[in-house]
Amino acid sequence: MNPSALLVSTNRAEKGAGYASRIAALEDAIDRLYESVPFGTHCVAADGTYSRINALELAWLGRQRHELIGKHKPTDFLTPASQELVRRHVENGGRSGFVDLELELMGADGEVRPIAMTSNWLVDPAGAPAEHRAILFDLTETRRAREQSRLAALAFDALTGICVTDAQGVVLQVNKAFTEITGFLPEDVRGKNMHILNSGKHEPDFYRDMWASISQKGFWQGEIYNRRKDGKVIAEWLSISTVKGADGAAQHYVGSFFDITRSKADQAEVSHLAFYDPLTQLPNRRLLQDRLAHALQLALRSGLKGALLYIDIDNFKTINDTRGHAAGDLVLLAVAQRLRASVRECDTVARIGGDEFVVLLDGLDRSDEVSAARASQVGQTILEVLSRPYLCGDFEFACSASIGVSMFGEGDVAGELLQHADMAMYQAKKAGRNALRFFNPAMQSVVMARVALDQDLRRAIEKQQFVLYFQPQVNAQGRVIGAEALLRWMHPERGMVPPGEFIPMAEETAAILPIGQWVLEAACAQLQRWQSRPATAVLQLAVNVSPRQFAEAEFVDRVLEVVERFGVAAHLLKLEITESMVLDLEDTSEKIRALSARGVRFSMDDFGTGYSSLLGLTRLPLAQLKIDQSFVQSMGERPSDAIVVQTVINMALSLELEVIAEGVETEEQRDFLARHGCHLFQGYLYSRPVPIAEFEAYLAGH
Repeated sequence: MNPSALLVSTNRAEKGAGYASRIAALEDAIDRLYESVPFGTHCVAADGTYSRINALELAWLGRQRHELIGKHKPTDFLTPASQELVRRHVENGGRSGFVDLELELMGADGEVRPIAMTSNWLVDPAGAPAEHRAILFDLTETRRAREQSRLAALAFDALTGICVTDAQGVVLQVNKAFTEITGFLPEDVRGKNMHILNSGKHEPDFYRDMWASISQKGFWQGEIYNRRKDGKVIAEWLSISTVKGADGAAQHYVGSFFDITRSKADQAEVSHLAFYDPLTQLPNRRLLQDRLAHALQLALRSGLKGALLYIDIDNFKTINDTRGHAAGDLVLLAVAQRLRASVRECDTVARIGGDEFVVLLDGLDRSDEVSAARASQVGQTILEVLSRPYLCGDFEFACSASIGVSMFGEGDVAGELLQHADMAMYQAKKAGRNALRFFNPAMQSVVMARVALDQDLRRAIEKQQFVLYFQPQVNAQGRVIGAEALLRWMHPERGMVPPGEFIPMAEETAAILPIGQWVLEAACAQLQRWQSRPATAVLQLAVNVSPRQFAEAEFVDRVLEVVERFGVAAHLLKLEITESMVLDLEDTSEKIRALSARGVRFSMDDFGTGYSSLLGLTRLPLAQLKIDQSFVQSMGERPSDAIVVQTVINMALSLELEVIAEGVETEEQRDFLARHGCHLFQGYLYSRPVPIAEFEAYLAGH
């Protein structure tokens, strides 16, 4: 019902007192009508404020009627963008009203509601505009439906190919992505069965299972190969859904798919990189282990033996050092080709790192002897072909190989087999290289002993099973000036373990780092005790530093922290380093200078047995050289050693370095050293290394 039409249609000629009452009654009727309608409505007075508003619009605004009438304008509750839209519309000739202007209404709670507003003027009996009436329709559901339609359209034209068929699989509609992926235009496939895409790569059972799933579950998804219009076969990930009618019968099928050809190729490449060596394209360690596990299962079922051949190229480092890594790669490629040509098609040739290769031979024979003979035959063939010269570019390179063989059969373990073959290979190298050796149980006992020692060593660190022994260092007058602290391991079951048995392993496994830290702390703790007694306050204590410990970036800070924590005089601590540490002269010099500046003294241990240069000695702020005991003990047997000792003493004195000789066992040795200028001694002539109680008892007697 149009209020304007009602008012205009009222007889304007009607006069008298009844006119006003009838108009008021009519207005009341209209207001009651607008209170019950399913849309918002309001009237605006001449000053622009609300004069009337129905309950629904009040609910949208979240306001009370008395808050609005004569106090607020309708535009106060529009979003800024909608306010601007109304302003422009009025300025452009919309003063008399407008129809279905889409705006946004903002409630008290901040909720924004889309509306369509129609407005017009109500006129008085004389036909003049009296007030403005507006009708508002909620567009929330309309907008939602519109957005869903838009999204559906976007989805249909998305990057995913879409095809809609009827219940018989006849194509009704396809989207743009379908054409881009398959090459078929809509007119090429419309009205045709989807069989047009069949690649021929799937068996009939594949399609029967697919349609059985669609029939039972209403959908199917999986990987499928289809053929493009140009004949190229592509891999797709396809989903098919059933659209059913009211009776539950299938009316349409919707298929959506995307091309996974590239991703499958990438996946295959990643898989190849994960299982194959990038240089030689041979299986890597991971794939070798998989195949070895399979070979062990075969041996368990069939009783046939197999063999692992661990191959290492002899002196391969030479080619990298002299000709560069590019030349080394060419040799490795040639080795890979020769190995593949030397074994059966069913055998595995793998490169597991550097110049190390492994050949897996399975299904040899049920007899141990026959299987070993065949493995040996293959190994000898490999030795022969790998020893032939390699022509790499413009140069020729000759090398040999060392091979370790580990036989396997029922009950063997993959990891142990590879370790056994590796051990046998090292035996071949010890035998002079270009040789083949089989693993035997004696090697295994050595390995198990090393494993047990490693485990015990870790427990020793945790349980503090180490002690320090002390060997006196004396001067020419026989007075003790200090001692060397020597590490001993008191094993709870084996007793004292000699350092030569566990120090090399500790170096290999980095266990030497916590051990070296313990030695440093124990030595400083002993210096602290000596400093507290006048009779021992000036005793020096020498501590051996391992190469791995010295190479740590934090070595200087750790030494200084321990010295400061125990409050010892730094000049009483003497750190003994070996000649091998001087190879990196710059780093060694920097660390020694940093500690020497704080008072710590350094001694070059076992001098004459390594590779030190005189230039290195002149650049290092050393305090002492220690003559190795091997020279001291053979001075009377080999004149050359006596000459070396004299030379070292003279050199040390020339460089203003203190010199001490270790391994002094006889008075004759001591006297010879003293005659030539060495006046500090250490050895069994004075005392063997002893626990602290015995050492201090020795001090009391001297």
